Parts: sequence; C-alpha cells; structure tokens
Amino acid sequence: QLQNKILILTICAAGIGGTFQYGYNISIINAPASYIQTFMNTTWLERTGVPLESNVILLLWSFTVSAYPLGGLTGAVVAGPMAIMLGRKMSLLLNNVFVIIAASLSGFSRMAKSFEMIMLSRFFTGVNAGVSMNIQPMYLAESAPKKLRGAVALTSASFTALGLVLGQVVGLRELLGREESWPFLLASNVVPALIQLTALPWFPESPRYLLIDRGDKESCISALQKLRGTSDLSAELEEMLAEQAAVKGQRAKNPWELFQNRSLRWQLVSIVVLSSAMQLCGNDSMYFYAAYVFQEAGIPQDKIPYVVIGTGSCELITSVTCNMIIDYAGRRPLLLGGYIFMAGWAIVFMVALSQQTQISWMPYLSMACIFAYILSFGIGPAGVTGVLPTEVFDQMSRPAAYMICGSLLWFNLFLVGTAFPFIVKSLAHFCYIPFLVVCVCTALYVGFFLPETKGKSFLEISEEFKKRNFKTKTRSGFYKGPEEIKTTTL
Repeated sequence: QLQNKILILTICAAGIGGTFQYGYNISIINAPASYIQTFMNTTWLERTGVPLESNVILLLWSFTVSAYPLGGLTGAVVAGPMAIMLGRKMSLLLNNVFVIIAASLSGFSRMAKSFEMIMLSRFFTGVNAGVSMNIQPMYLAESAPKKLRGAVALTSASFTALGLVLGQVVGLRELLGREESWPFLLASNVVPALIQLTALPWFPESPRYLLIDRGDKESCISALQKLRGTSDLSAELEEMLAEQAAVKGQRAKNPWELFQNRSLRWQLVSIVVLSSAMQLCGNDSMYFYAAYVFQEAGIPQDKIPYVVIGTGSCELITSVTCNMIIDYAGRRPLLLGGYIFMAGWAIVFMVALSQQTQISWMPYLSMACIFAYILSFGIGPAGVTGVLPTEVFDQMSRPAAYMICGSLLWFNLFLVGTAFPFIVKSLAHFCYIPFLVVCVCTALYVGFFLPETKGKSFLEISEEFKKRNFKTKTRSGFYKGPEEIKTTTL
C-alpha cells in the first residue's frame, strides 16, 4: 500500500539524520581514543617543545568526551523553540548544519594541527544529537495513525541502536579504525546528514503541527492524505479539531510554566522519573565494563572489538522487537518488565564480578549478564521513554516537555560518565548498587502510578491525567489496573 510506504520512508528519512546520529557519534569516538591522545601530545610538543604529562592528556581527553553531552544539553534546550517556530520537519533539516560544521572541524583537525577543533567538533555533534533526540519522536508520533503511534515513535530508539552498531563496525581496523584514518572516521557523520537533506524535503510536515500550531487546515489535510492515502480521514481530522478546540487561545508553554501548572503535575513527575532513570540505570556503564569482562573470559585482545559489536547488536535486535510488540503489549508492561529484569541482572552481575578470580566459569556468567542487561534495557526503557512525552502532553506543552526530558537525559549522561570511574574505585565489584536502586525505584513508580496510553487518543490521555491531578482521594486510588496504563522509555 502506497500510504504505508510513504509513512515508512518518512520514518527512514527522519531517522537517518536524527537519532541515528546520536548512537553513531557515541560509538565512533571509542576506536580512535589512543590515536587522538597521541595526536594531542605530538601537537603540543610541536607548539611548545615540551611533551604533555599523562594526567594532562587524560584531562584533555575527558574534556573532548564531555563536550558531547554538553552539546546535547544545549541542543535539548534549543529544540523546543525550534520545533515551535520552524516546525518539526524544518528543524530536523536545519539541524544537519551542526553536523556539517562538526565534520569539517574534525576532518581538517590533523591538517590544521589543532586538537581544539576536535573538542569543538564534538560539541556541535552533541547539539545535533540533542535537537534530534527531542524533535524526531515528536515529529513521528504526531504524523502516525493512533494504532501505530507507539511503534512509529519507537523507531527513534531503533535508529539510535543502528547508529551504535554501525559506529562500532566503521571503527574496526579493517575500515576506518587505523591510525591514519581517524579524521575520516570522525567526519563520516556527514554522510547521514547529507542523506537526510536529500530525502526529508520530499515528505510532509507533522499534520498536527500544521493544524493546531499553524491553524492551516488545508495543509494538514494535504499532509494527512500523503501519509494515509485515500482512506477515510474524517475520524482522525475530527479528533485533531477537538484537540485544536481544547487548546484554543493558548500559546506554546515554556518549561518553567509546566512546573507551575497543577494540571500537568503527574505527567511531569512521570517524564522526570523515566528520563532520569534511562541514563541512571547503568546501561551505558555496561559498555564500559564489556572489554574488561570479555578479556577475563579469555577472548583474545584483538577479537574484543568484534564481540563488543555483539552488545550493540543486542540493543538493536531488542529495540526492533519492542517496536513490533509495543502496540500489542502496551507501554507499561514493557517498562515494568525491563526495569525488573535489569534489577535482577544487576545483582547477578555484582556476584559474578566479585567471584571472577575464584571460580573459573564466572567470567562467562559476567559476559551473559552484560548481554542480558542490555537486552532488558532495549526491550522496554530504551524505546518507551522517548514516546511518553508525546503521548502525555498536549500540543502546547509538548515541546517544553521534550526540553525538560532532553536536558535531564544529557545532564544525567554527563553525571554518570563523570561519576562512574569514582563509583568503581570506591565500591569495586559492588559498583552496580546505585543502578540497582534506580531500577527498583523506577519499577515501583511505573507499577503504582503510570497509566497505559496504548490505543488512546491524546485527548483521552489528557482526561486520564486530569482525574489524577485533581484527585483528593487516598493514595490507593492511583493504581487503576492493567486496562489503563502508560509508559515510555528512551
């Protein structure tokens, strides 16, 4: 069916230059780490005649790595105003400018003998990822039909995982992982940007944005016809017009206004809890441990990069699986199951690490835990978290909600990245205790307070939360049973 093809192609065009870049840019920096540090030292030696001390090189490298989440935080903050003023599609297209600047900086850094260009390049790459992580799920969820909304918005997580795996593959020695190739490896993120700039202009803007934000009914109907084909649009249009009437006379809200608005209290608490948990659950730290655990399991040093690709592939497989089942299983069970399993695997992982040297088969158990933990994260939290702000906020609050979500996500990524080495140092084998606490608390929150959003219109979801926000009954009134549940995790 042609209309399905248009929707699928829209998803691909938005994804390749969107969240794909987030995953890709996280993983391409790992392969050339030692080469870039050598380049920093050589450059400094040429400039001053004095080599850098090892702790200064480490400090410069940590600045380079932390420039990415700092850029992401900046991107998350500008994404809201961009989505309101320029529209969802135009924001995604303009966002590629940041990657083109970043690729130029890193591509020419060796020629210019400047490691500062690499730091600046990582900052701009972060800005691009920050914008796309907020706007892509919003654009896709607003363009999708109600029954496919979860699956379509969740493709953002699949593109992130795909980017992660391709970044690991391109960073192999056989491709761009050799010492002489690292500027090309860092600049290779310009390719997805050029693909998006070529493809996305052919597809329609978000129909909801056109009708509710712009008040342009003609363009909205035209966009809907492109996305849905000739099928009857009256019911969907009626639902959008009802939502337009509900927010009539309102302007797009600022993030601080959400905190002051009592009618958005539970929606806000939900996205704050889930966005924070997504980075504080320790999934990214598993990648930190992967190489060490695989080495202990007896895998030869030169084969480890190939096994690490397996961990990225795990996340890709589960996010695609989650994509297929989210509109059948619902958001809440996937989130709840994901965090419960992660809590269980965290305990097994800590036990396995503590017995690593005593029992011969323990490294294999640690290895299994790494894969199981990443699989549990991919099946629920990884994808559902990103869908949630679109579903639980109305059109006027949505960009501000994504700004809050994105800011939390990047701040916590920076926090975990900075704190994790110190946690490992102080807690040794029990370094997963903080992550275990986060997983248990999040599972409890989802179990007791989060309603289901599967198959409901945006207005029905708003009504659902209105009941909670203005309820004066006892706490036992919150849990309504499995028929109304909501969940999303990035």
